[in-house]
Parts: sequence; C-alpha cells; structure tokens
Amino acid sequence: MSDEIEFDRSATTPPGEVATLSPLVRRVIAGNGGPMTFTGTCSYIVGQGRVAIIDPGPDDAAHVACLLASVAGETVSHIVVTHTHRDHSPAVPALKAATGAIVVGCGPHRAARELAEGEVNRLDAAADRDYAPDEEMRDGDTVTGPGWSLTAVETPGHTANHLAFTLAEEETLFSGDHVMAWSTSIVAPPDGAMAAYMASIEKLRGMDHRLYRPGHGGPVTEPQRFLRGLVQHRRQREVAILNRLRAGDERIAEMVPPIYQGLPPALHGAAALSVLAQLEDLVLRGTVGCDESLPSLTSRYRLA
Repeated sequence: MSDEIEFDRSATTPPGEVATLSPLVRRVIAGNGGPMTFTGTCSYIVGQGRVAIIDPGPDDAAHVACLLASVAGETVSHIVVTHTHRDHSPAVPALKAATGAIVVGCGPHRAARELAEGEVNRLDAAADRDYAPDEEMRDGDTVTGPGWSLTAVETPGHTANHLAFTLAEEETLFSGDHVMAWSTSIVAPPDGAMAAYMASIEKLRGMDHRLYRPGHGGPVTEPQRFLRGLVQHRRQREVAILNRLRAGDERIAEMVPPIYQGLPPALHGAAALSVLAQLEDLVLRGTVGCDESLPSLTSRYRLA
C-alpha cells in the first residue's frame, strides 16, 4: 500500500447544519471558511443528554446560537479546547456564559520559542490571548460524561499548547489542527515548531485510533497510513529546501516561489513561515547553518 499522502477535499455539511456523525458525535461547522480554514471550523458535540463541546470556534454570535440550539434540552458539562487560534477558542466566553460549563483543555496561548532580535511575530493577530481555562489538561488527563470520555493527548507543533482528545468509546481522536484530511497543518514559528510537530506525529503513530475528526474538513479514515504520508511529505519538503540551498538560495524569500510552484501569491507568507519551521529544525539538527543565533524569515542560510 502506498504511503503517498492523499488529501480529501470533498464537501462537508454546510455551516450551521447539525450533522450526526456517530452515536456519540455531532458536528456544527462555523461560517468562517477560507484558504486557511477550508469550509470552516468544526465544533463537535460529544455525548447525549450531558455533553461536551469541543472547539466552540470563532467569536461569532450566529455560530454560538447554532451550537446552543443543537444542544437544546441537554446539559453542556464541558467546553473542551484543542488550541488557542482565533478560529477555535474565542467563542468560549459566550458559550460558558450561556451554559455554565467548565472550560478545560489546552493552557493559555504561548509561543514555542522567543523572538529573534528584530523579529516580529506575524501570528499575533491569530492568537486568542484572552483564553483562560478553568482546568488545564495534561497528557492523559480525562473528562467524562454518561457513556463518553475525552482523554488529552499532548500534540505540540502547530501551536505549543496544542492538545488532541481520544474518545475511547469510538476509538476516535479529535485531532484539532494537528492532523487534517484536507491539508497539511501549517507549522509557523514562533508559535509553532517543526521538531515538536514531527515528534507529535511519531507519538500518534504509536497509538491506535480507528478515525480522526479534525478541526477543519472531514475525517481521516486511515490514520496510520495518513501519518506515514505526512512524514513522507515533510521529508520531501526538507529535500526541496536543501536543493534550493545547493542551488545557491540563501534566503527564504528566494526559496518559496520554486518550492511552492503554482501557490497563489496571497499564501506565500504562510509558505515562508512553513519553510522557516523546516529550516529551524535543520539548523537544530546541524544540517544547515544560519548567520544568526535564532533563525528568522530574513536570516541567511547555508548547507553546514
């Protein structure tokens, strides 16, 4: 069986529509579709009667209203958050105010590393720095309800505080933005780190889940095969970067167009951050040299 990554960009249910995915899982998609969010953020309702809501999504009154309507007559015991990007956690206060639920999951937003001298964090606008959980979950921590349990799996990389959650009763992992069927996850410093992301991939390769339900798009139906494809994809991207260095490119801005041929220019900034993440990892491993103590978008790079 080939380990080539195969993305699934088939249509999901429309925003605002409640989709029953399994006996324990319902999904409502927020109306924030776009180049980085696909059809929108997936908010999941876990359980029946006494439920948890995973990733309530952006600060969008219409989406919150849809979620509340979807659980009318039920008790929301927990609001569970995978990570603190503005498409996942800002609806927490409104949902908590309406339900009285306990907010659990990832800790407050934090960067994976310090800023380099003169570096500006281009991801500041994407971070929900107001998020504050009632209870921060660590690897292996579990919250439960009637017939369901959600166990935290620490999966840093996309963000430093990223968590996934295992629903053991259905052998399912809510994978947040760590693994998605429609696209690779962006790993963008300083909030994200490639070494941590790859370590988290390897961690999941050592676990046994039947299905992943990501933060955007449809399910990952063959998780182990898909993870192997992600590893291969990152290795190919690494080879492409090393080839650009061999060709004489020294800066990330020179590498992006030939590596991401056909990518719309509007996405070149995100691509540059992905290249930076890979270069950080290559510098850490001693494969690539950098003219600064901390690699940045404007650093010069060379083969070590």
